Amino acid sequence: MGPVVGWWALSASGVVDPPQFLPSPVATWKAIVAMASTGELFTDAWATIQRVFWGFGAAIAISVPLGILIGTFRGAQSLFEPVIGLVRYLPVGAFIPLLIIWLGLGEPPKITLILLATVFFNTVMTADVVRQVPTSLIDVSYTLGARVGEVLRKVIIPHSLPGIVDAIRVNAAAAINFVVVAELIAPDAGLGYRITKVARFSQVDQIFAVLVVIALIGVTIDITLRILRDRIGRWV
Repeated sequence: MGPVVGWWALSASGVVDPPQFLPSPVATWKAIVAMASTGELFTDAWATIQRVFWGFGAAIAISVPLGILIGTFRGAQSLFEPVIGLVRYLPVGAFIPLLIIWLGLGEPPKITLILLATVFFNTVMTADVVRQVPTSLIDVSYTLGARVGEVLRKVIIPHSLPGIVDAIRVNAAAAINFVVVAELIAPDAGLGYRITKVARFSQVDQIFAVLVVIALIGVTIDITLRILRDRIGRWV
């Protein structure tokens, strides 16, 4: 509530000149209602959500198993971690021309960009979570006759799940941020595309409206993952 009050006070103070460059919360809400009434807001929001779902979903499907392997086995760590440590510092935006050349101008380059922006960091964070499993639990399991696969399934993965979900929460924010960048690639729909379109006509109220919608999508994803983490934490 505090940021909204500060936003309202700043827009009403007249500090920003001309005033339309900082629309009030009321003006922003009216822009949301107007865009929703035409259906364009829902179309753009759904396009963005789908791209995040497929791109970040693919990143999770790759990074979680890989992170568990790296965090559990020294051989996997020696094989994968140096490469990931190098690649994750490359600027994702620099891959846009290559993705367009390789994958064309449709959905694949957008989804792949989100994948590249999140998969490496989520892998490293997952591996760090797995390394925090107490060695005493692992040693006791082996002492009682458990095999490697059983230790992995019954000790390491269950103990790591809440932390893995927390890593996904952190990187979900990156996925939301990079989807806006991805939607600059031959856009036809999406919230990033909508920002670019209305910016041409200096429709700042609509830009703020789209930013609010993006924030709400991000908060919804974060709350959902937080609830999932808390429920998983009860089972561990």
